[in-house]
Amino acid sequence: MIGSPIERRKVYAQIAERLLAQIGAGHLRPGDPLPTERQLTQSFRVGRSSVREALRILESQGLIKPVESGSFVVADASTPLHHSLDLLLALQGGTLRELFEVRKILEAESAALAATRRTESEMSAMADAIEEMEESLQAQERYIEADLRFHLTIAAATRNRMTLHMMQAIRAPLQRALGSIYHIPGSPQRSIDQHTQILQAIRLGDAAGARQRMREHLARVEGDIDNVLSPQPAPGPDPVHMGGLRG
Repeated sequence: MIGSPIERRKVYAQIAERLLAQIGAGHLRPGDPLPTERQLTQSFRVGRSSVREALRILESQGLIKPVESGSFVVADASTPLHHSLDLLLALQGGTLRELFEVRKILEAESAALAATRRTESEMSAMADAIEEMEESLQAQERYIEADLRFHLTIAAATRNRMTLHMMQAIRAPLQRALGSIYHIPGSPQRSIDQHTQILQAIRLGDAAGARQRMREHLARVEGDIDNVLSPQPAPGPDPVHMGGLRG
């Protein structure tokens, strides 16, 4: 046999594909309501069960979300990516080391792009985030939110929507990672200092410098996390008290 028989595509799959095409083409944008079940059955000339199954598929993929009265609206464009990443982390146990490998790949180049594409308002937003970090050294939640805002603003300054969506997708695991080092003495202040250096390179339009400063920052934060999470060796006996045997 050349291949297995070609199956006829299910009606609900075709409906889901049509609706996805409308979303992809921008005819339905985030926050826009979808037509009602009744309108969809009349428009596609199909049964209500097929429409409901198509909507269930799109909802499970994070492309639409339910609102009051049983209707649906288009979800934010980054939501499916968030859902996919959350599922990956839940099922396959992504590690902090993997998270920081992704950050180094994504954020170092983001900083370089931001240095050549940033706007004055974005630089002001980065500076405001650093200032809030300084003011919130004794308030963990505010400090971490400001830290995240700094990095997300850099992603936005790349003018690359996929980069911003990917940064938003790792926000939750990143927030947990930052929480694990907040209480390390000196670590929050070191982050403020390094953020200031990154911002300075971006302000100067120094792409290579911004890339290097970001790499140094991420390597330092990853090292702090390793120090917190790595098991500490049990203290061994003092060789002076080992029967006088020193080799």
